[in-house]
Amino acid sequence: MTLIEFNEKYGTEAQCTQHLYDTRWPEGFVCPRCFHNEHFDVKSRELYQCKSCKYQASVTAGTIMDKTRTPLKKWFLAFYLMSQDKRGISALSLKGKIGVSYNTAWTMCQKIRHVMGERDKSYQLGGTVELDEAFFGAPTEGGKRGRGTDKTVVFVSISLTEEGKPQYAKMKVVKPEANEAVDSEIVKKFADESIAKGSNIRTDGLNIYNKLPENGYNHEPKEYDPINQPEHLHWTHIIISNVKALIQGTFHGLESLHLQRYLNEFCYRFNRRWLKSVFTNLVSACALSNKITYHELIG
Repeated sequence: MTLIEFNEKYGTEAQCTQHLYDTRWPEGFVCPRCFHNEHFDVKSRELYQCKSCKYQASVTAGTIMDKTRTPLKKWFLAFYLMSQDKRGISALSLKGKIGVSYNTAWTMCQKIRHVMGERDKSYQLGGTVELDEAFFGAPTEGGKRGRGTDKTVVFVSISLTEEGKPQYAKMKVVKPEANEAVDSEIVKKFADESIAKGSNIRTDGLNIYNKLPENGYNHEPKEYDPINQPEHLHWTHIIISNVKALIQGTFHGLESLHLQRYLNEFCYRFNRRWLKSVFTNLVSACALSNKITYHELIG
């Protein structure tokens, strides 16, 4: 969808409100509290009052836009911008494009990234899956690089088609206890959350992956040799490079505290790259989301 087409469909507050209403209640208003389907319109306050329990709800109530003071047309433009450009958009750039404060733009971006992550939790990778670790951030001065580093460790997994092409991606920030290395138990937890049992998991030769067969997976380990066998974990390494380029190019580095949400954003767009409208998919996800507060985002 071009920007002109977007403005024709969602350029006014009324158009955005109607689209959100239709997405949340395609069969007509349903009370979020008692699920009764008859209501009065409180037009002076743009609310819907349930005829049964008298509860009043807005079209944004209970979503990430709950109690927002930002016009819906600005939210919709944020949805559009974050869903269209594979390079992403920074809060500073969004601030200038939709005319809000930096703090508001940052909060909107983080809430949208949170929804992206929640939506992708609903599925697991399957079939043939590449799995590897990546290291994000700069090490402390004099610190180690690579495995054993004090950088943020991220598991990256990619499912492949029968032709060996990348299909879906999942990324998870690993947070072991202080001074604790990533071990087989942490690998097991990630695999149980992200990869369907019975899948064929390709890894390098690191021993933390050796217990995968005990947990219902077919394990295909192979020592990584970039010269003689560059195809091993090929797509995983490409995805890792793309994510790092995105973080440095668009966001100029990130704090580990919020890294997971940026990975959510990358995976969300990557996993829906063939959809005709990632924008409408994202609006639907946000309309059906649960609310999250600013304090929860920074906690």
